[in-house]
Amino acid sequence: MRVAEARESRYSCSVQHNEVESGESSASGVVAVHDELVRLVRQLVAGDGPPAGSPTFAQHSLLSYIARNPGCRATQISESFGVHRSTVSRQLRVCIDEGWVRAEAGPLRSGHPLTLTDAGVAVLAGADARRVEEVRDRMASWSDRDIAAFADHLRRFRHGGDDPSRRPSTFGSNGDDTRA
Repeated sequence: MRVAEARESRYSCSVQHNEVESGESSASGVVAVHDELVRLVRQLVAGDGPPAGSPTFAQHSLLSYIARNPGCRATQISESFGVHRSTVSRQLRVCIDEGWVRAEAGPLRSGHPLTLTDAGVAVLAGADARRVEEVRDRMASWSDRDIAAFADHLRRFRHGGDDPSRRPSTFGSNGDDTRA
């Protein structure tokens, strides 16, 4: 059994509601979608672990954010990700120690401006390429039509349905590209 499969069985999601909506069992539509989304997020976050010298999911998220927002500070990342600053600081410390991120001189109170180093740009590009290849491998037997439909369904779900007036812009209020 692969590590991810072992984690999935250990952290099995099956939402533990008796009856979510009138007559809806845990195996039905919306609950099944919820359960699969939870499993997917857990797999993305825990996964099999990155290859040596590659960023974890959390570190990859930091590197991506810094690449899109050069000069940002840890407090901005914390606010954007909705996590405590200490969480960002722990992950950021590893990225700095690995030589992927440079913390520029700046007033301590407002935090140091962050930028990717050349090594950070390279490790991010490598991690992106591996992740795209993993998706390509998982969809190898899918038709182009199935892939396009899946992307469309995910996009619709992320934007909250079919009503275009409810769709957020591609850029969040913090300037972060929400397409990632």
